[in-house]
Amino acid sequence: MSIFCRLRQAYPKRYYSTILSSDSSKPLSSIEKSRAALSLIKTEKNPERILEICRAASLTPVTHIDRVTFSLAVSKLSKFSHFEGIRQFLEELKTRPDLRNERYVSHAIVLYGQADMLDYAIRSFKEMEELGIHRSVKSLNALLFAGILAKNFKEVSRIYLEFPKIYQIEPNLDTYNTVIKAFCESGSSSSVYSVLAEMDRKCVRPNATTFNTWIAGFYKEEKFQEVGKVLELMKKHGIKPSLSTYNIRIQSLCKLKRSSEAKALFDGMISMGRKPNSDTYSQLIHGLCKDDHFEEAKKLFEDMKKRGFKPDSNCYFTLVHFLCQCGDFETALLIAKESMDKNWIPVISSMKKLVNGLVSISKVHEAKDLIKQIKEKFTENSDKWDEIEAGLPQQ
Repeated sequence: MSIFCRLRQAYPKRYYSTILSSDSSKPLSSIEKSRAALSLIKTEKNPERILEICRAASLTPVTHIDRVTFSLAVSKLSKFSHFEGIRQFLEELKTRPDLRNERYVSHAIVLYGQADMLDYAIRSFKEMEELGIHRSVKSLNALLFAGILAKNFKEVSRIYLEFPKIYQIEPNLDTYNTVIKAFCESGSSSSVYSVLAEMDRKCVRPNATTFNTWIAGFYKEEKFQEVGKVLELMKKHGIKPSLSTYNIRIQSLCKLKRSSEAKALFDGMISMGRKPNSDTYSQLIHGLCKDDHFEEAKKLFEDMKKRGFKPDSNCYFTLVHFLCQCGDFETALLIAKESMDKNWIPVISSMKKLVNGLVSISKVHEAKDLIKQIKEKFTENSDKWDEIEAGLPQQ
């Protein structure tokens, strides 16, 4: 028996409290336990210790922070190939009286999918009746989503075709949208026509998500004519293309390195009076940079700020990276400083390129000043920056 187990049996309450808090005389609230657990799991490298932290926190799938903590724990345990530990932990939780319900089992099913343990997800779904837990479309949808997370699209299709009949569950809109997502991610977007036909037979009305997912799938397969057909079907169903539809189209075109077409779509959207958002700009700026349209990207960045949209950290980091790549170190410096004013520092590799680039265009003073600012605002890598600074030309 491990020392963890012996400690748990001898002093369970004290043992659990000392994992999450150095002061066991102060009992933690449920949310404090969850926060402490999340913080510890982020840096923990021992799989057994991760499990002990989860047990100590008494996690449930009810709160958002608990769901995030569960997900992070399973991701790290999967990375360590500690699949038996995942199984034991999730099965152990099913014995807790407060978790003997569909909500927890549905969450466990999704976590099994995340860990690429779809067999156990299916088993959990099938065993619900034996555990006295009501099975509904909620758990069916969780199982379909688990299949997507595990990238086992063949099983998703089988579950969709067989399980509603076997378990007498009527699919709902979420069921169909999940299946459509699976078809589109697996490169079988044309199969969605049959799903849409079934939805029509069952009087389940598609929504914007249905069509947006389908559009992204056809773009991924580079079936541009089919995208046009889907847009026409949207109109027939009385659904107008929303901002999310435009954003998906722009993002999809940029992924295919067709940023000029994405920019034309963006311009058309503006001319029709449709308002973009920060995500629209960020996706297009990234796409333009990837296609070496740096001047267009810079203009768009300025236009974004003039219109009152706030670029996120990734937008700044993208521009610094690509502007250094194309040799525009002066503009990259301005954007890096603007980013740092917001306490966002691009990755050290980008900043090293910027420093070296400034030196290459005889702006050693600016390079040193930049290093000074980085060290003052972000002390974490100050030793590395001392070395870089020492290697700069002396003036």
